[in-house]
Amino acid sequence: MNNDENTRSEQPEGGASAVPDSPAPPPPPAQGVTGRQRLRAGLWPPRLSRAQLIVAVLLFGLGLGLAIQVRSTSDDSALRGARQEDLVRILDEVDDRTQRLEDEKQRLDDQRTELENSSDQAEEARKQTLEKERQLGILAGTVAAEGPGITLTITDPSGAVAPDMLLDALQELRAAGAEAIEVNGVRVVANTYFSGDAGDVQVDGKKIEAPYEFTVIGKPQDLEPALNIPGGVVQTLEKEQATVLVERSDDIVVDALRPAQRPDYARSSTP
Repeated sequence: MNNDENTRSEQPEGGASAVPDSPAPPPPPAQGVTGRQRLRAGLWPPRLSRAQLIVAVLLFGLGLGLAIQVRSTSDDSALRGARQEDLVRILDEVDDRTQRLEDEKQRLDDQRTELENSSDQAEEARKQTLEKERQLGILAGTVAAEGPGITLTITDPSGAVAPDMLLDALQELRAAGAEAIEVNGVRVVANTYFSGDAGDVQVDGKKIEAPYEFTVIGKPQDLEPALNIPGGVVQTLEKEQATVLVERSDDIVVDALRPAQRPDYARSSTP
């Protein structure tokens, strides 16, 4: 057998020769296109699926929320420059006020329970009505009051204490929980006002003279610190060369009274 016959015997039937498979050559790069242009063409326009779009919106919302939170926490705070002991005292005052509110809530709950469980609800309601009348009388200044509190005495040798300074002291005491107040024998009520000039002060139209004495019933542990806060009533008065003395007491009497005024137009709606 010659070489040609050997060659023919190795060829597959049909006369076609077997050619091994090979990958197609990559297309030639476009002439004149830079790598940056190819990168831009691959990135834009973006080809986002629906899931990717939803994730992008959620991430944007999360980022916006974090930015707002960081901005709000970075704002200047009135307490940023306060000392540690001042912050502790303010926190104690907040806790005390919270406790007072809790006590008031418990008292009201007890009253409701008494009304619901009392065998003689009419008598119990009458007692509570009398107690409420007494409390309103204290607030209106028509009833004397007694209890723990403080005495605030302001000495003004230079005559520099103005009416608005005394009003600030009154407002600070009210905010700290004062329940009954009189100033130099004048009972303080809801519409009490100070007028005049420094050294010539009037309270509700009645002239008062230094030393100005506030007799206050309330919780001494709340009233005294409220006057001594940094930049508060005591420091403001001392800048005017006034002397401020705060004394606590377990037995304060507020007995200056206001006459009960009969309303001109309002009438009770209860038959």
